[in-house]
Amino acid sequence: MRVLAIDSATSACSAALVADGRLLARRLEAMARGQSEALMPMVAAVMAEAGLTFAALDLLAATVGPGAFTGIRIGLAAARGLALATGLPLVGVSTLEAVAHGVPEPDRRGRPLLVVLESKREELWVQRFAADLSPAGPLLALPPDRAATLAEAGDLLVGDAAAAVAVHMAAPHLSSAPGWPDAAVVAALAVRHRAAGTALPAEPLYLRAADVTLPSCPSP
Repeated sequence: MRVLAIDSATSACSAALVADGRLLARRLEAMARGQSEALMPMVAAVMAEAGLTFAALDLLAATVGPGAFTGIRIGLAAARGLALATGLPLVGVSTLEAVAHGVPEPDRRGRPLLVVLESKREELWVQRFAADLSPAGPLLALPPDRAATLAEAGDLLVGDAAAAVAVHMAAPHLSSAPGWPDAAVVAALAVRHRAAGTALPAEPLYLRAADVTLPSCPSP
């Protein structure tokens, strides 16, 4: 199974090619903005490094959120365009799940995780994961102080908003992981979920409405 996965939903941008669980090529760069210019060159770079054409792929995967509205749209537009052009199936993956599975075992040491991601607004995207990395609670949008109340004793904080939550805790445990999705992890999760029939659709996973003001209609 050869999978091309991409992510631009949070504070980084990445693309990766994985074949039967083996990483063939990856590009990842932290960036708050500029994903629209960076993503497709990353895709081209990993394809060239792996020496593969799109005809050799079996599956496409992309993060669907929650995250930054613009970043999610950029990643899904690119993924949908590739799926349309190649006829390949496209699988969606949660950003929070990808971050949780990206924490190395030596860092986790079998502990549950509280994943907290930046939303660029007052609330953070939050979800708890059990020690086996299965979801232990729903996806939530909460301010940092309320997100801190979800942490249980021994939980490991991870995500690009972990520091914002840690200041509201008496004795936080912070992960050393980068705190954003890695496309290589997204690829592995896509294969697992597709085999289990639990894959997310390639549609934006929003927990709140976009900040858009519609123009008012003139009075007749």
